[in-house]
Amino acid sequence: MKRFVYKYVLSYIGFIVVKLINLTYRIKVINQRIEDEIYNRGELPIYISLHQRFFPGIAFLAKRNKIAIIISQSSDGDLISKIVEIFGWCSIRGSSSKGGARALVALKKLIKEGYAVGHVVDGPRGPFGKIKPGLLTLARISKMPILPIISSAEKKWVFNSWDRFMVPKPFSRIIMRFDKEIYISENSSQEKFDDTLIKIEDRLMELYRETDDIWEKR
Repeated sequence: MKRFVYKYVLSYIGFIVVKLINLTYRIKVINQRIEDEIYNRGELPIYISLHQRFFPGIAFLAKRNKIAIIISQSSDGDLISKIVEIFGWCSIRGSSSKGGARALVALKKLIKEGYAVGHVVDGPRGPFGKIKPGLLTLARISKMPILPIISSAEKKWVFNSWDRFMVPKPFSRIIMRFDKEIYISENSSQEKFDDTLIKIEDRLMELYRETDDIWEKR
C-alpha cells in the first residue's frame, strides 16, 4: 500500500505541481537552429543536462519528440519515472550500478522506434558535473549526436542536495540553450574516449557559467 501511494498518488500530485509551475515560465530558446538541423538530417539527438538543472527540461523536452530516459531503480526513481511518464516520456529503469546493461538494450530498441534520448549525465548521485562513461558508450553504438541543452533561471529555489538542485520559481524567465552537437566515432581509442569525456564536462560547465551570466548583465 505504501509503495502504491508513493508511486501513483504522489506521482500524480507531483505531475500537477510540475505542470502548473512550468505553465508560468517565460522561456527563451537560444540556438534553436542546432536542434532543427539535427532533425532535418533525419537524426535523433541525445539531449544532455546536469542533474542540477534537469527540472525545466521535463516539460520542455516532452513537447518536442518521442523521448526516452534511463532512471535509477531507487525508490526516488519510482516517483520520478512515473512523473516523467505522465508527461509523455518513456522511462527505462537502470543505472551504472544496477540494471545498466539491460536498460541499454531496451533503450537501443526504442531508438530504432524513433525515440530521442534524454540523459542526465551526472545523475543520480554525482559527483556533481562528472559525466558517466555510459553517455559516450550510448552515442558510439547508436551513432546519435550528443546535444547539450542548458537551462538557466532568473529566479530559482536551490535545494540542499548533493548537487544543489535548482527549481525555477513560478513566473521566472528561463533560458533553454542548445550547443553544437558532438559525435563519437565507433573507432575511438580509449585515450580519445577519455579525452572527449573531459572536454564535454568542461564545455558543459562553461556553458552553464556563460548562460547564468546573462542574468547578471541585464
